[in-house]
Amino acid sequence: MAQDVFVIGVDYGSDSVRSVLVNALNGEEVASSVFHYPRWNKGAYCVPSENQFRQHPLDYVEGLEKTIKECLQKAGADVAGNVKGISVDTTGSTPVAVNKQGTPLALLPEFAENPNAMFVLWKDHTGVQEAAEINAHATKFDTNYLKYVGGIYSSEWFWAKLLHVLREDAQVREAAYSWVEHCDWIPFLLTGGTDVDAMKRGVCSAGHKSLWAEEFDGLPPNEFFSSLDPVLDGFTSRLFKETYTADQAAGQLSAEWAERLGLSTDVVVGVGAFDAHMGAVGGQIEPYHLSKVMGTSTCDMLVAPLEEIGDTLVNGICGQVPGSVIPGMMGLEAGQSAFGDTYAWFKRILLWPLQNLLANSQVIDAATAEALVEEVSARIIPELSIAADQIPLSENNEFAIDWFNGRRTPDANQVLKGAISGLGLGSDAPRVFRALVEATCFGAKKIVDRFNEQGVPVKGLIGLGGVARKSPFIMQMMADVMNMPIRIHKSEQTCAIGAAMFAATAAGIYNRVEEAMEAMGQGFDLEYFPNPEKVDLYAKRYQKYTELGGFLDSHSSPAKQTTLSDLPEVSSPAQDGQTRASIQNQEALEGLSSVTDN
Repeated sequence: MAQDVFVIGVDYGSDSVRSVLVNALNGEEVASSVFHYPRWNKGAYCVPSENQFRQHPLDYVEGLEKTIKECLQKAGADVAGNVKGISVDTTGSTPVAVNKQGTPLALLPEFAENPNAMFVLWKDHTGVQEAAEINAHATKFDTNYLKYVGGIYSSEWFWAKLLHVLREDAQVREAAYSWVEHCDWIPFLLTGGTDVDAMKRGVCSAGHKSLWAEEFDGLPPNEFFSSLDPVLDGFTSRLFKETYTADQAAGQLSAEWAERLGLSTDVVVGVGAFDAHMGAVGGQIEPYHLSKVMGTSTCDMLVAPLEEIGDTLVNGICGQVPGSVIPGMMGLEAGQSAFGDTYAWFKRILLWPLQNLLANSQVIDAATAEALVEEVSARIIPELSIAADQIPLSENNEFAIDWFNGRRTPDANQVLKGAISGLGLGSDAPRVFRALVEATCFGAKKIVDRFNEQGVPVKGLIGLGGVARKSPFIMQMMADVMNMPIRIHKSEQTCAIGAAMFAATAAGIYNRVEEAMEAMGQGFDLEYFPNPEKVDLYAKRYQKYTELGGFLDSHSSPAKQTTLSDLPEVSSPAQDGQTRASIQNQEALEGLSSVTDN
């Protein structure tokens, strides 16, 4: 193996971090390791009822060290000396308050148990009000500072979270020098950074979540933020102006981390990026093919040549940024706030009796009860999928809306809630599950429709991640609903493999990330084709999904309160995707059963 060279890709997900050790010459996965965040998995620092989801930096640091060391141990002693690069992807926007040295405040003793001093996970929606204020405030300026993030700022993003934390916590406000994305902090940590002003910030996070753009000469001016709230006055001067693509080096492994990991200080650490962006590269994205990274949420990535997309802007998506996916190409991002999370929520509901009643059972002992819960938990989704697949498709089956964690795309609105309608006494678990799966597929189609309507054609679909690999039922329904084939990438770890491809490029093994993709890509081994017998029926149900979603959207805030008589008699929404739509079937309205996202 001495002639081979290796790279490490580190993928930070919502629940765990995974590292993969990869042969950079052929993409062979030599070893992998997963670390589940212990504090997060205990529910520490989170208040789901308030949409507060925070993660302690120690979960990240401990996982980083453990997974890389375990990969090297599995690979054998000869490998460590031939590791040339490490790159990292993370969820996003997942920022944290840091001091001048770039240390997250939660790593300081006085803030060790303060959730506001921790990383604010992407799905934390405590900044809903702040996002609404940013959207309203942006209309007061001649320059449209939201033009490159789809025209709508989300509570899932950088500035809404920063403003919320600064307003809520005076101690954090006084101690915070800057505000840093997770994907930028890990490379800074590995390279031994001691001054946050010298941190290399990735264009991926900066452009898609922080309002950075070349046209603005960086971030919007201080006036934009200080006039929004004085607590933001001067903050831009402590952030960044320059950004870097993920094929560039953030630096080399520090002596401390080289010793901790058993690696050389010659190892190059690449600039960080978000998981879906590196995952799209790991999944061998092609121009105008929507790469769907399907996990707890979805992130849908599309790349297009800069000269072809020109000045075209797609409204209501999560931004378009040159170089955010592949350097030299426009990267466009969309996605759904809840995908796998929707199925997990339904599973938790079904498991409640077992988890809460078996513990006090007079029939079986505690160990048997625990084993039973574990067995049933593992089997629920696969068995529901089998049963749901056998239900005949009908125009009047149960319906659902997939906004259980708000709506990310098109047209971000985290105030929205999910819903299930058309319920009756014959509605059992498989039927409700089928409606939920269908809703997530319909939500995915809304994204494709938005791209197509606004001049960026979607020519193909690529499925990435665990859901794509493990659920034929969901993927076949996706193809039927989209009326398009969907190719499934062979690798289950496209995000980590994508990070490894960027590590190989940053380390100089390849000159361009496209070369790394070609040499290290594992290809596709599954493809789902639409069933012609179901396409028309799904199209009719999609129309009803649109109408029901329009009704819920129109009733989502005090500013939109209406009565049924106020609703226009139309059968489809207006082009902006946000106007009210009518629902003609009074029985459907009477059967409407809204549910929350927790």
